[in-house]
Order: sequence, then C-alpha cells, then structure tokens
Amino acid sequence: MSKSIFQLFPGIKIMDSQPTEVRNPFSGETCVLTPEELAVYDYLKGSEMLGDYNSVRKGLAWFASNNPEAYMTLLD
Repeated sequence: MSKSIFQLFPGIKIMDSQPTEVRNPFSGETCVLTPEELAVYDYLKGSEMLGDYNSVRKGLAWFASNNPEAYMTLLD
C-alpha cells in the first residue's frame, strides 16, 4: 500500500476542491491537476523557493510516478 501525500509531505494541505489548470512559466504549456496533485505541486514549488531540495526531489519523484504527463509538462 502506498503512502498518502499527508504521510509523504509533512504539513501539506489540500486547499482546492476542483481540478485546476496550471501553466508552465517557461514553455506556456498547461496541465489540469487534481486538488491532491495541485497540493503536491504547490508544496514542491514552495520547497524550491525555500531551498529545501530534498522535498523538491521527493515531489518530483511523486509526480513522475503518479502523473508522468504533468511531470513532463510542468516540471521536466
């Protein structure tokens, strides 16, 4: 059984209740993320801004495993 995002990412919160379109700031490509995926994306980007690269790598690995298309569109 895989761990939930709450176990993997301490302090993560799901703030949205509907899928949300996210745009890659570099390529302009978009991807629709579920509320759970958006929470991980926000956690990852916040960790990046704070220089917490262990959390960034964990978030990237989660996306590569759980939504490879979003990973390639938004994070690769």
